Amino acid sequence: MSESMTALVIGLLVALIALYRDRSRRFGGPAADFTPAAYGLVPREVLDAGRAGAPQPAHRLQEMQAVADAAWGGDWRAAAAYVAAAGDDWDARWSRTEVLQEIAGEGDQWVEKWRSAEPENADAATLYASLLLHRAWYVRGTGYAHEVLDSDMKRFEAMLPQAMSAAADASKLDPRNPGPWVVMITAARAMSYSHKQFRVLWRELTARAPYHYSGHWQALQYWCGKWHGSDRLMLAFARQAVDRAPAGSPLAGIYLHALQELDKRGSTGGIRARMSRGTLERVAQSLGHVSPDDEALPRLRHLLAHYLLKARSHEAALEQFRLIGRWCGAFPWTAFGDPVVAFDHARAVAARRAKPQAGSRGTATMPL
Repeated sequence: MSESMTALVIGLLVALIALYRDRSRRFGGPAADFTPAAYGLVPREVLDAGRAGAPQPAHRLQEMQAVADAAWGGDWRAAAAYVAAAGDDWDARWSRTEVLQEIAGEGDQWVEKWRSAEPENADAATLYASLLLHRAWYVRGTGYAHEVLDSDMKRFEAMLPQAMSAAADASKLDPRNPGPWVVMITAARAMSYSHKQFRVLWRELTARAPYHYSGHWQALQYWCGKWHGSDRLMLAFARQAVDRAPAGSPLAGIYLHALQELDKRGSTGGIRARMSRGTLERVAQSLGHVSPDDEALPRLRHLLAHYLLKARSHEAALEQFRLIGRWCGAFPWTAFGDPVVAFDHARAVAARRAKPQAGSRGTATMPL
């Protein structure tokens, strides 16, 4: 090898070493040198990208399967009882309505039988309105407006008034139930309601359920920049959710969805997170009071760990990684080629940069 070639190879090696060291400083070093158990984290060998969190208890899955089997067999009564069992827990009632919607997606003749048998049943009417809205949205697709064919957009827009009307009819059957109003604020976004018009619907929903999680998520979409608001309006709405979230509610997590929305449209969620460290730590405190079996909690913990890390709140991020345990099948890790590697790297950064805590966090606290 000539002297010039040798010098070139040495120069490249030096540059690569420098690059490696720079990346190690910025990203906390390679995960291969990271020992999870030393920080109270589960071993990387058990990390599972198949789910966002632990599976639902067997009895819940069996209950939903029984409802589905009955419905597909033409019997709507199990579905009616399933929703009614939620009582006045409006978040749970809406969640169960969404389960019925999934069941109806595989065959919905039973919904018409239910509506015919019980025309005054608000749950049946709400489910019907929600199905109409989702059928319209299926035609439109999930792309941005400029990505949707003109013919599909016209069909979508033509279907929306029927869904809005059906939801309005459902609201009259049980004036206490916020479910129809969730359908209406979702349709209102697609129908380009003005801010004034939207606020009228929003007042009706929150008068019935001030902390309705899905209702707030739909409203966040209305106020975001890609629909009828702006980053400023969306973030203001999300901060209000943090301020108002009662103990035990996942509502504060709406702020995390706002940051995620910023990232989807321009990768600025991390920048906002660094400006909002205090708000994120309040979100963490609020979510700490949410029941571990709350359906929204696992995905929110993943978002929270991610944005706490972006905010350089490493101790708080590390605590979220401990609570998450083995599961890593959620955004943002699923946005990478290998969610396990992305998740493991992120928790390594949090662990290495966190200030040492007094006492040991032993592995006995690690959820598997």
